[in-house]
Amino acid sequence: MNKLTRRDFLGAAGVVLGAALQGCLQVGKSEKETSKAAKWHGFKYAMCNESMTGKSWRQQCRIVADSGYKGIEIAAFTLVKEGVHEKTPAQRKQMLAVMKDAGIECAGLHWLLAPPPKGLHFTTADKSVREKTIAYLDELIDFCGDLGGTVMIFGSPKQRNAVGTTVEQAGKYFVDGLTKVADHAAERGVKILVEPLDTSQTDVVNTMAEAMETVKQVGHPAIELMFDFHNTTDETEAFDLLINKFHEHIFHVHVQEMDGKHLGTGSAVDEYVKAFQALKDLKYDKWVSLEVFDFSPGGRTIAHQSMNTLRKIETKLI
Repeated sequence: MNKLTRRDFLGAAGVVLGAALQGCLQVGKSEKETSKAAKWHGFKYAMCNESMTGKSWRQQCRIVADSGYKGIEIAAFTLVKEGVHEKTPAQRKQMLAVMKDAGIECAGLHWLLAPPPKGLHFTTADKSVREKTIAYLDELIDFCGDLGGTVMIFGSPKQRNAVGTTVEQAGKYFVDGLTKVADHAAERGVKILVEPLDTSQTDVVNTMAEAMETVKQVGHPAIELMFDFHNTTDETEAFDLLINKFHEHIFHVHVQEMDGKHLGTGSAVDEYVKAFQALKDLKYDKWVSLEVFDFSPGGRTIAHQSMNTLRKIETKLI
């Protein structure tokens, strides 16, 4: 039997090691290629419920479903007289059942602090009011979680303006309040998304960059961003550039015409193509939700015409 020399041993070991490394590289390459080529299943559309206020929950869900949306986004103040505590566990289960029966789900909540209840303010200098507001935000987190929602859009401009304090201090109160509810949100599987609002609406957090800074200061995975076409008037970059810049932190999108009316009444079908192409290229798989501010055409018209416009936008994508 031939004696194995040290040189022979090292040579053989090198061959084995090289083969192993090559195998690992091939696996890594394969995983990257698979991830890159992962199938995108298309946009997932939801509709906010305010334009249907006055109709029953069942009617609202049916309008949304019949128009082709897969989710309904809820402004809780439209469903209560004093606060979400009015909705008992049994009533929340019934709301879930109605959504399931219609073939849709809860996308989440928005207009979080609009009254009722009255007297809420998140960034006021009045500590007792801030504490009351934070406590209600905790109630909303449970309401959202109970309905199966995954996001809460923090817009509420009138409840976050600097009141009795500086804008800088109001921003610190904003961060502090979000920090206090972040763990609870995470426990319920909910993300609270900071919504930039232009200076005509509020003086606290007006751009995506400012919202991103707020998110960084909180430093919690339950606090992230959303993108709203209507609220970009203070931005200096195009929609698609903003989406590409902040996409890792964007967990929701609001869409409407730039004047706040429903889609199809303006030029969104042409102006939003690059933005939707960016979302498609990024394989964005979270909600794109219709939020309008002119309810006069009625919920059914708003739903149908906006969906037709969304489909037209899709035909322009590559």
